[in-house]
Amino acid sequence: MNKLISNSVSRLLLWMLAGVMTLVQAACRKDRDGNGPLITQVRNYAASPNDTLLTAVQPGQWVVLSGQHLQGALAVTFNGVPASIKSVMFSDTSAVMQVPEVIPFPSVAAENLNVIRYITPKGTATFSFNIEAPPPAITGVSNENAHAGDSVYIYGTNFFFTKQVTFAGKPIHDFTATADGTSIGFILPQLDHSGKVEVVTKSGADSTQYNVNDLATGMLCNFDDINPFGWGTNLESTGTDFPGNSGTYAVLKNGVLAGGDGTWWGDQRSINTNEVQWVPHDSLQVAIDQYALKFEINVPSAWNGTTIYIVRNYSRDYLARYEPWQSATGTVASYVTKGWRTVTIPFSSFRSNDGKGVSATDLTTLLTSTGAGPVNIQTANFSASPTATGLYAAIDNIRVVKIK
Repeated sequence: MNKLISNSVSRLLLWMLAGVMTLVQAACRKDRDGNGPLITQVRNYAASPNDTLLTAVQPGQWVVLSGQHLQGALAVTFNGVPASIKSVMFSDTSAVMQVPEVIPFPSVAAENLNVIRYITPKGTATFSFNIEAPPPAITGVSNENAHAGDSVYIYGTNFFFTKQVTFAGKPIHDFTATADGTSIGFILPQLDHSGKVEVVTKSGADSTQYNVNDLATGMLCNFDDINPFGWGTNLESTGTDFPGNSGTYAVLKNGVLAGGDGTWWGDQRSINTNEVQWVPHDSLQVAIDQYALKFEINVPSAWNGTTIYIVRNYSRDYLARYEPWQSATGTVASYVTKGWRTVTIPFSSFRSNDGKGVSATDLTTLLTSTGAGPVNIQTANFSASPTATGLYAAIDNIRVVKIK
């Protein structure tokens, strides 16, 4: 009798377990098939009536993904590249997010191309959608006045599927673009004249406002035939530490500086010109961000801590700092140039409060109604601690150029 009862109980337990498993499997199917995420459309993230339905997106664009069960995303990818979801605004039917700013289009796997993938604890949704490489944008050139045989880099964004590169009117046939589309490198051929830099890709084209291989336009001081140099540091023309120069240049030099050392008038601590015309009188009404001060620099040994700064007519009402040893995020690392490099200081970078305050509002505020004054390139340690290294650098071709 006990054996019969035991067998009956065992069969009952098996039936109950099978029932539970069936319910669990049904529940799993329901989670996977009914509660998983679903994307139905992509809209522009903007106030009505600009929240239009999109047919394509580009890197860096803010969008609204619409659908169902979108709450609690674990990951969202565009072309296989993860988007940041830390500050995303979610609801069950929408998610506001930014398309990743850098998508390496040439290396995107076929299965990820033009695919938005949305992952939640309930499942994964894939949505086929056009993700386009934007037109290229040039932000700078490593050396605008390089010599034939020098390595030159064009910096910017979206240098993908590059079809043509032109430098000072000369087609560059052999060039290499980085995988993230932020630079193009090549060996400079012999140039015949000055001209713009142009990059043409499958998605569009961009060119510089200014010319390269141009040692005349806007030149304030080249220490040779245009030489209003007044006083300060030493001038050289044959120093072995700065090869590849074009004539005479100025040399800034100091050892480790104590915390707060601002004695820019010390030996080899500054470049001070006589009065020069920064901007023509008839251009003083244009927007301040349309102009920049430029020069070439050569830093052959480690530089960390000394600030090179620029002021007009010895006034620190507005000051622009040049600190390439410090990144935008505050990371500090010793800097060398490995040859001559072009430095661009937009006029909007001239700020009050020792370069950390507000920008000058217009050209007359920065340059007065004359648009003229001495150029002062000076050095200091703005930190309370000693600099990590000294500074040894050559500077040449000080000029003001229209950049927009």
